Amino acid sequence: MKKILFALTAAFAITACCNNKTATVTVANDTALDRAGQIVEIPMSEVAALLQLSNDEQIVISDAEGKEIPYQITFDEKLIFPADVPAGTTVTYTVKTGTPADVPVIACGKHYPERVDDIAWENDRVAFRTYGPALQATGERAFGYDVWTKYNTAEPVVEARYDMELNPETLAGIDSLKSTDPQAARELRAATSYHVDHGNGLDCYKVGPTLGGGTAALIAGDQIIYPYCYKTYEILDNGPLRFTLQLQYNPLTVTDNPNVVETRTISLDAGSYMNKAVISYSGLNESVKIAAGLVLHEPEGTAVVAADAANGYMTYVDPTDNVNADNGKIFLGVVVPAGIAKEIKIVYFSEEERKKERGGADGHLLAISDYEPGTDYIYYFGSAWSKAAVKDAASWNKYVSEYAQKVRNPVTVTLSK
Repeated sequence: MKKILFALTAAFAITACCNNKTATVTVANDTALDRAGQIVEIPMSEVAALLQLSNDEQIVISDAEGKEIPYQITFDEKLIFPADVPAGTTVTYTVKTGTPADVPVIACGKHYPERVDDIAWENDRVAFRTYGPALQATGERAFGYDVWTKYNTAEPVVEARYDMELNPETLAGIDSLKSTDPQAARELRAATSYHVDHGNGLDCYKVGPTLGGGTAALIAGDQIIYPYCYKTYEILDNGPLRFTLQLQYNPLTVTDNPNVVETRTISLDAGSYMNKAVISYSGLNESVKIAAGLVLHEPEGTAVVAADAANGYMTYVDPTDNVNADNGKIFLGVVVPAGIAKEIKIVYFSEEERKKERGGADGHLLAISDYEPGTDYIYYFGSAWSKAAVKDAASWNKYVSEYAQKVRNPVTVTLSK
Protein backbone atom coordinates (compact mmCIF):
# COMPACT_ATOMS: atom_id res chain seq x y z
CA MET A 1 0.00 0.00 0.00
CA LYS A 2 2.83 2.40 0.84
CA LYS A 3 4.50 1.64 -2.51
CA ILE A 4 1.28 2.43 -4.39
CA LEU A 5 0.82 5.69 -2.47
CA PHE A 6 4.42 6.69 -3.18
CA ALA A 7 3.96 5.94 -6.88
CA LEU A 8 0.79 8.02 -7.03
CA THR A 9 2.48 10.93 -5.22
CA ALA A 10 5.46 10.82 -7.55
CA ALA A 11 3.22 10.71 -10.61
CA PHE A 12 1.25 13.72 -9.32
CA ALA A 13 4.48 15.65 -8.71
CA ILE A 14 5.73 14.93 -12.21
CA THR A 15 2.39 15.97 -13.74
CA ALA A 16 2.28 19.18 -11.69
CA CYS A 17 5.82 19.98 -12.71
CA CYS A 18 5.07 19.46 -16.38
CA ASN A 19 1.90 21.57 -16.18
CA ASN A 20 3.56 24.40 -14.28
CA LYS A 21 3.92 26.93 -17.06
CA THR A 22 6.03 29.49 -15.26
CA ALA A 23 9.06 31.56 -16.27
CA THR A 24 11.21 34.18 -14.59
CA VAL A 25 12.19 37.57 -16.00
CA THR A 26 15.32 39.02 -14.42
CA VAL A 27 15.92 42.74 -14.88
CA ALA A 28 19.36 44.07 -13.92
CA ASN A 29 20.19 47.76 -13.50
CA ASP A 30 23.96 48.27 -13.39
CA THR A 31 23.76 52.06 -13.37
CA ALA A 32 23.60 54.56 -10.50
CA LEU A 33 20.14 55.69 -11.64
CA ASP A 34 16.87 54.32 -10.32
CA ARG A 35 14.56 52.89 -12.97
CA ALA A 36 11.00 53.49 -11.79
CA GLY A 37 8.36 52.30 -14.24
CA GLN A 38 11.02 51.33 -16.78
CA ILE A 39 9.27 49.67 -19.73
CA VAL A 40 11.14 46.45 -20.49
CA GLU A 41 10.78 44.31 -23.60
CA ILE A 42 11.01 40.58 -24.30
CA PRO A 43 10.27 38.88 -27.62
CA MET A 44 6.88 37.24 -27.14
CA SER A 45 8.08 34.31 -29.26
CA GLU A 46 10.63 33.46 -26.56
CA VAL A 47 7.97 33.59 -23.83
CA ALA A 48 5.59 31.43 -25.86
CA ALA A 49 8.30 28.87 -26.58
CA LEU A 50 9.52 28.68 -22.99
CA LEU A 51 6.01 28.31 -21.57
CA GLN A 52 4.82 26.14 -24.48
CA LEU A 53 1.78 28.35 -24.88
CA SER A 54 -1.14 27.23 -26.99
CA ASN A 55 -2.85 29.75 -29.25
CA ASP A 56 -5.61 30.57 -26.75
CA GLU A 57 -3.50 30.72 -23.58
CA GLN A 58 -2.91 34.04 -21.84
CA ILE A 59 -0.28 35.04 -19.31
CA VAL A 60 -0.09 36.88 -16.01
CA ILE A 61 2.99 38.81 -14.82
CA SER A 62 3.66 39.42 -11.14
CA ASP A 63 6.46 40.97 -9.12
CA ALA A 64 8.41 39.41 -6.25
CA GLU A 65 5.60 40.28 -3.80
CA GLY A 66 2.98 38.63 -5.99
CA LYS A 67 1.43 41.88 -7.26
CA GLU A 68 0.08 41.60 -10.80
CA ILE A 69 1.86 43.82 -13.32
CA PRO A 70 0.11 45.21 -16.43
CA TYR A 71 1.55 44.29 -19.80
CA GLN A 72 1.04 44.71 -23.54
CA ILE A 73 2.00 42.71 -26.61
CA THR A 74 3.09 45.18 -29.27
CA PHE A 75 2.63 45.18 -33.03
CA ASP A 76 6.16 43.77 -33.45
CA GLU A 77 5.45 40.93 -31.01
CA LYS A 78 7.25 42.31 -27.97
CA LEU A 79 5.99 41.64 -24.46
CA ILE A 80 6.35 44.93 -22.57
CA PHE A 81 5.69 45.80 -18.93
CA PRO A 82 6.84 48.40 -16.37
CA ALA A 83 9.65 47.36 -14.02
CA ASP A 84 10.88 49.13 -10.89
CA VAL A 85 14.62 48.55 -10.60
CA PRO A 86 16.58 50.62 -8.06
CA ALA A 87 20.13 51.66 -8.93
CA GLY A 88 22.64 48.82 -8.88
CA THR A 89 20.08 46.10 -8.23
CA THR A 90 18.43 43.13 -9.89
CA VAL A 91 14.72 42.34 -9.62
CA THR A 92 12.68 39.39 -10.81
CA TYR A 93 9.20 39.00 -12.23
CA THR A 94 7.18 35.85 -12.74
CA VAL A 95 5.35 35.03 -15.97
CA LYS A 96 2.80 32.24 -15.89
CA THR A 97 -0.30 31.14 -17.70
CA GLY A 98 -3.54 32.65 -16.49
CA THR A 99 -6.20 35.26 -17.10
CA PRO A 100 -4.85 38.80 -16.63
CA ALA A 101 -6.81 41.56 -14.93
CA ASP A 102 -8.21 44.39 -17.04
CA VAL A 103 -5.66 47.15 -17.58
CA PRO A 104 -6.57 50.85 -17.88
CA VAL A 105 -5.46 52.48 -21.12
CA ILE A 106 -2.64 54.93 -20.42
CA ALA A 107 -0.90 55.49 -23.76
CA CYS A 108 -3.23 55.99 -26.72
CA GLY A 109 -4.02 58.14 -29.73
CA LYS A 110 -6.41 58.78 -32.59
CA HIS A 111 -6.77 60.24 -36.07
CA TYR A 112 -9.10 63.26 -36.22
CA PRO A 113 -10.34 63.78 -39.80
CA GLU A 114 -12.84 66.30 -38.43
CA ARG A 115 -9.85 68.51 -37.42
CA VAL A 116 -8.02 68.52 -40.79
CA ASP A 117 -6.44 65.07 -40.26
CA ASP A 118 -4.71 65.74 -36.96
CA ILE A 119 -3.24 62.74 -35.19
CA ALA A 120 -2.92 63.28 -31.45
CA TRP A 121 -1.58 60.93 -28.79
CA GLU A 122 -0.90 60.97 -25.06
CA ASN A 123 0.03 59.06 -21.94
CA ASP A 124 -0.43 59.81 -18.25
CA ARG A 125 1.97 62.78 -18.39
CA VAL A 126 2.00 64.49 -21.79
CA ALA A 127 0.23 64.84 -25.13
CA PHE A 128 1.36 65.59 -28.69
CA ARG A 129 -0.07 66.28 -32.11
CA THR A 130 1.07 66.06 -35.70
CA TYR A 131 -0.63 67.53 -38.76
CA GLY A 132 -2.15 65.82 -41.77
CA PRO A 133 -2.91 66.19 -45.49
CA ALA A 134 -6.23 67.99 -45.02
CA LEU A 135 -4.43 70.80 -43.19
CA GLN A 136 -1.75 70.96 -45.89
CA ALA A 137 -4.50 71.26 -48.51
CA THR A 138 -5.70 74.45 -46.82
CA GLY A 139 -2.30 76.04 -47.33
CA GLU A 140 -1.62 76.42 -43.60
CA ARG A 141 2.06 75.76 -42.93
CA ALA A 142 2.57 73.65 -39.81
CA PHE A 143 5.60 71.40 -40.04
CA GLY A 144 6.57 70.27 -36.56
CA TYR A 145 5.12 68.48 -33.55
CA ASP A 146 2.62 70.27 -31.37
CA VAL A 147 2.71 69.91 -27.58
CA TRP A 148 -0.36 69.80 -25.36
CA THR A 149 0.01 70.21 -21.61
CA LYS A 150 -1.63 67.85 -19.15
CA TYR A 151 -2.07 67.67 -15.38
CA ASN A 152 -4.46 66.63 -12.56
CA THR A 153 -5.20 63.29 -14.22
CA ALA A 154 -3.48 60.18 -15.53
CA GLU A 155 -6.46 59.30 -17.72
CA PRO A 156 -6.75 60.13 -21.44
CA VAL A 157 -8.07 63.65 -22.07
CA VAL A 158 -7.29 64.48 -25.70
CA GLU A 159 -10.39 62.97 -27.30
CA ALA A 160 -12.64 64.87 -24.89
CA ARG A 161 -10.82 68.10 -25.75
CA TYR A 162 -11.45 67.56 -29.45
CA ASP A 163 -15.10 66.72 -28.78
CA MET A 164 -15.49 69.97 -26.83
CA GLU A 165 -13.60 72.08 -29.36
CA LEU A 166 -15.40 70.72 -32.43
CA ASN A 167 -18.93 70.14 -31.13
CA PRO A 168 -21.21 71.13 -34.08
CA GLU A 169 -23.93 72.63 -31.89
CA THR A 170 -21.41 74.74 -30.00
CA LEU A 171 -19.80 75.94 -33.22
CA ALA A 172 -23.22 76.84 -34.65
CA GLY A 173 -24.05 78.74 -31.47
CA ILE A 174 -20.79 80.69 -31.66
CA ASP A 175 -21.44 81.62 -35.30
CA SER A 176 -24.97 82.72 -34.46
CA LEU A 177 -23.84 84.90 -31.57
CA LYS A 178 -21.07 86.62 -33.51
CA SER A 179 -23.53 89.00 -35.17
CA THR A 180 -25.89 89.52 -32.24
CA ASP A 181 -23.66 89.31 -29.16
CA PRO A 182 -19.92 89.16 -29.96
CA GLN A 183 -18.97 89.11 -26.29
CA ALA A 184 -21.18 86.07 -25.64
CA ALA A 185 -19.66 84.40 -28.69
CA ARG A 186 -16.16 84.94 -27.30
CA GLU A 187 -17.18 83.64 -23.89
CA LEU A 188 -18.74 80.49 -25.37
CA ARG A 189 -15.63 79.86 -27.44
CA ALA A 190 -13.40 80.29 -24.39
CA ALA A 191 -15.61 77.97 -22.35
CA THR A 192 -15.21 75.14 -24.88
CA SER A 193 -11.77 75.73 -26.40
CA TYR A 194 -8.78 73.44 -25.88
CA HIS A 195 -6.67 76.59 -25.92
CA VAL A 196 -8.06 77.32 -22.44
CA ASP A 197 -7.23 75.28 -19.34
CA HIS A 198 -10.43 73.66 -18.04
CA GLY A 199 -8.66 71.79 -15.27
CA ASN A 200 -6.47 69.21 -16.99
CA GLY A 201 -4.24 71.28 -19.28
CA LEU A 202 -4.47 72.93 -22.70
CA ASP A 203 -2.86 73.64 -26.05
CA CYS A 204 -0.68 76.70 -25.50
CA TYR A 205 2.29 75.88 -27.73
CA LYS A 206 2.98 77.48 -31.10
CA VAL A 207 4.35 75.38 -33.97
CA GLY A 208 3.84 77.19 -37.28
CA PRO A 209 6.24 76.64 -40.20
CA THR A 210 9.05 75.35 -37.95
CA LEU A 211 10.30 72.07 -36.48
CA GLY A 212 8.11 72.70 -33.44
CA GLY A 213 8.61 70.44 -30.45
CA GLY A 214 11.28 68.04 -31.68
CA THR A 215 10.76 67.19 -35.36
CA ALA A 216 13.70 65.94 -37.41
CA ALA A 217 14.60 67.17 -40.90
CA LEU A 218 17.34 66.73 -43.45
CA ILE A 219 19.74 69.59 -44.16
CA ALA A 220 21.12 70.46 -47.60
CA GLY A 221 23.99 72.92 -47.39
CA ASP A 222 22.85 75.07 -44.50
CA GLN A 223 19.14 74.91 -45.35
CA ILE A 224 16.60 72.80 -43.45
CA ILE A 225 14.38 70.80 -45.80
CA TYR A 226 11.16 71.04 -43.86
CA PRO A 227 8.81 68.06 -44.00
CA TYR A 228 5.22 69.16 -44.49
CA CYS A 229 2.26 67.16 -43.22
CA TYR A 230 2.20 63.37 -43.36
CA LYS A 231 0.77 61.66 -46.45
CA THR A 232 -0.36 58.34 -44.95
CA TYR A 233 -0.53 56.95 -41.43
CA GLU A 234 -0.96 53.71 -39.54
CA ILE A 235 -1.54 53.35 -35.81
CA LEU A 236 0.43 50.23 -34.88
CA ASP A 237 -0.08 50.17 -31.11
CA ASN A 238 -2.88 51.84 -29.19
CA GLY A 239 -2.29 51.03 -25.55
CA PRO A 240 -2.63 50.23 -22.85
CA LEU A 241 1.08 50.91 -22.23
CA ARG A 242 2.46 51.97 -25.60
CA PHE A 243 1.19 54.04 -28.51
CA THR A 244 2.99 53.57 -31.82
CA LEU A 245 2.35 55.57 -34.99
CA GLN A 246 3.93 55.14 -38.41
CA LEU A 247 3.84 58.04 -40.87
CA GLN A 248 4.95 58.34 -44.47
CA TYR A 249 5.58 61.68 -46.17
CA ASN A 250 5.37 63.08 -49.67
CA PRO A 251 8.57 63.00 -51.75
CA LEU A 252 11.12 65.77 -51.22
CA THR A 253 14.06 66.90 -53.30
CA VAL A 254 17.31 66.59 -51.34
CA THR A 255 20.47 67.76 -53.14
CA ASP A 256 20.35 65.76 -56.40
CA ASN A 257 17.79 63.25 -55.17
CA PRO A 258 14.30 64.25 -56.40
CA ASN A 259 12.24 61.49 -54.80
CA VAL A 260 13.26 61.21 -51.15
CA VAL A 261 10.50 59.69 -49.03
CA GLU A 262 10.55 59.77 -45.24
CA THR A 263 9.07 57.05 -43.05
CA ARG A 264 8.68 57.98 -39.39
CA THR A 265 7.73 55.68 -36.52
CA ILE A 266 6.89 57.33 -33.18
CA SER A 267 6.18 55.53 -29.92
CA LEU A 268 5.19 56.85 -26.49
CA ASP A 269 5.22 54.66 -23.39
CA ALA A 270 3.26 55.02 -20.17
CA GLY A 271 5.08 57.04 -17.54
CA SER A 272 7.50 58.76 -19.94
CA TYR A 273 7.85 62.38 -20.99
CA MET A 274 9.78 61.30 -24.09
CA ASN A 275 8.74 59.80 -27.43
CA LYS A 276 11.02 57.49 -29.37
CA ALA A 277 11.32 58.36 -33.08
CA VAL A 278 12.78 56.07 -35.75
CA ILE A 279 13.36 57.90 -39.04
CA SER A 280 14.42 56.49 -42.41
CA TYR A 281 14.61 57.89 -45.92
CA SER A 282 14.34 56.08 -49.24
CA GLY A 283 15.64 57.60 -52.47
CA LEU A 284 18.91 58.93 -51.07
CA ASN A 285 22.21 57.91 -52.62
CA GLU A 286 24.61 59.91 -50.44
CA SER A 287 25.06 60.82 -46.80
CA VAL A 288 23.45 64.07 -45.65
CA LYS A 289 23.05 66.06 -42.46
CA ILE A 290 19.99 65.57 -40.30
CA ALA A 291 18.83 67.70 -37.38
CA ALA A 292 16.31 67.25 -34.60
CA GLY A 293 15.03 70.71 -33.72
CA LEU A 294 13.22 72.76 -31.09
CA VAL A 295 11.75 76.05 -32.22
CA LEU A 296 12.79 79.11 -30.21
CA HIS A 297 10.23 81.78 -29.41
CA GLU A 298 12.50 84.40 -27.88
CA PRO A 299 15.02 86.88 -29.31
CA GLU A 300 18.71 86.13 -29.52
CA GLY A 301 20.42 86.01 -26.15
CA THR A 302 17.27 85.45 -24.09
CA ALA A 303 16.39 81.79 -24.71
CA VAL A 304 16.90 79.44 -21.75
CA VAL A 305 18.61 76.40 -23.27
CA ALA A 306 20.88 73.58 -22.18
CA ALA A 307 23.01 71.75 -24.73
CA ASP A 308 25.39 68.83 -24.19
CA ALA A 309 26.41 67.13 -27.44
CA ALA A 310 28.85 64.80 -25.68
CA ASN A 311 26.10 63.39 -23.49
CA GLY A 312 23.48 63.60 -26.22
CA TYR A 313 20.76 65.96 -25.07
CA MET A 314 19.37 69.48 -25.35
CA THR A 315 16.51 71.39 -23.69
CA TYR A 316 14.62 74.64 -24.06
CA VAL A 317 12.15 76.52 -21.85
CA ASP A 318 9.32 77.81 -24.05
CA PRO A 319 7.29 80.83 -22.83
CA THR A 320 4.02 79.40 -24.35
CA ASP A 321 2.01 81.12 -27.06
CA ASN A 322 0.60 83.73 -24.64
CA VAL A 323 3.06 84.80 -21.96
CA ASN A 324 0.45 87.02 -20.30
CA ALA A 325 -2.15 84.27 -19.86
CA ASP A 326 -0.59 82.57 -16.82
CA ASN A 327 0.05 79.42 -18.82
CA GLY A 328 3.34 78.62 -17.11
CA LYS A 329 6.35 77.37 -19.05
CA ILE A 330 6.66 74.44 -21.44
CA PHE A 331 9.87 72.44 -21.17
CA LEU A 332 11.10 70.81 -24.39
CA GLY A 333 13.81 68.23 -24.77
CA VAL A 334 15.64 66.09 -27.34
CA VAL A 335 17.89 63.11 -26.66
CA VAL A 336 20.23 61.59 -29.25
CA PRO A 337 22.30 58.49 -28.49
CA ALA A 338 26.00 59.00 -27.85
CA GLY A 339 27.99 59.21 -31.05
CA ILE A 340 25.10 60.45 -33.19
CA ALA A 341 24.94 64.16 -32.29
CA LYS A 342 27.92 65.77 -33.94
CA GLU A 343 26.92 69.27 -32.91
CA ILE A 344 24.23 71.10 -30.99
CA LYS A 345 23.76 74.77 -31.77
CA ILE A 346 21.30 77.65 -31.93
CA VAL A 347 20.50 79.01 -35.37
CA TYR A 348 18.54 82.27 -35.46
CA PHE A 349 16.45 83.32 -38.45
CA SER A 350 17.12 86.52 -40.31
CA GLU A 351 14.56 89.23 -39.64
CA GLU A 352 13.08 88.68 -43.10
CA GLU A 353 12.80 84.91 -42.67
CA ARG A 354 11.40 85.32 -39.16
CA LYS A 355 8.57 87.55 -40.37
CA LYS A 356 7.84 86.10 -43.82
CA GLU A 357 8.65 82.40 -43.53
CA ARG A 358 8.60 81.29 -39.90
CA GLY A 359 5.48 82.88 -38.43
CA GLY A 360 7.42 85.15 -36.11
CA ALA A 361 9.49 82.38 -34.51
CA ASP A 362 13.05 83.41 -33.70
CA GLY A 363 15.14 80.35 -34.50
CA HIS A 364 15.90 76.71 -33.71
CA LEU A 365 17.99 74.76 -31.27
CA LEU A 366 19.39 71.97 -33.46
CA ALA A 367 21.06 68.63 -32.72
CA ILE A 368 22.90 67.88 -35.96
CA SER A 369 23.99 64.39 -37.03
CA ASP A 370 24.94 62.49 -40.17
CA TYR A 371 22.42 60.31 -41.93
CA GLU A 372 23.61 57.40 -44.04
CA PRO A 373 21.25 56.01 -46.72
CA GLY A 374 19.58 52.77 -45.73
CA THR A 375 19.90 53.31 -41.99
CA ASP A 376 17.56 54.37 -39.20
CA TYR A 377 18.06 57.66 -37.37
CA ILE A 378 16.81 57.13 -33.83
CA TYR A 379 16.27 59.90 -31.32
CA TYR A 380 13.85 60.95 -28.57
CA PHE A 381 11.76 64.08 -28.09
CA GLY A 382 9.41 65.20 -25.37
CA SER A 383 8.06 67.85 -23.06
CA ALA A 384 6.82 68.73 -19.58
CA TRP A 385 4.91 71.65 -18.04
CA SER A 386 5.71 73.87 -15.09
CA LYS A 387 2.12 73.59 -13.81
CA ALA A 388 2.37 69.80 -13.62
CA ALA A 389 5.02 67.63 -11.93
CA VAL A 390 8.15 69.23 -13.42
CA LYS A 391 8.30 72.68 -11.89
CA ASP A 392 11.50 74.27 -13.20
CA ALA A 393 14.24 74.08 -15.81
CA ALA A 394 16.70 72.46 -13.40
CA SER A 395 14.33 69.56 -12.76
CA TRP A 396 13.66 69.15 -16.48
CA ASN A 397 17.36 69.22 -17.36
CA LYS A 398 18.01 66.55 -14.75
CA TYR A 399 15.25 64.36 -16.17
CA VAL A 400 16.46 64.72 -19.76
CA SER A 401 20.14 64.24 -18.95
CA GLU A 402 19.34 61.11 -16.94
CA TYR A 403 17.07 59.88 -19.72
CA ALA A 404 20.01 60.20 -22.10
CA GLN A 405 22.14 58.12 -19.73
CA LYS A 406 19.43 55.46 -19.54
CA VAL A 407 19.19 55.28 -23.34
CA ARG A 408 22.92 54.67 -23.53
CA ASN A 409 22.86 52.16 -20.66
CA PRO A 410 19.71 50.06 -20.91
CA VAL A 411 18.72 47.52 -18.29
CA THR A 412 19.56 43.88 -18.97
CA VAL A 413 16.52 41.61 -19.34
CA THR A 414 16.85 37.83 -19.11
CA LEU A 415 14.13 35.21 -19.50
CA SER A 416 14.61 31.82 -17.84
CA LYS A 417 12.64 28.81 -16.63
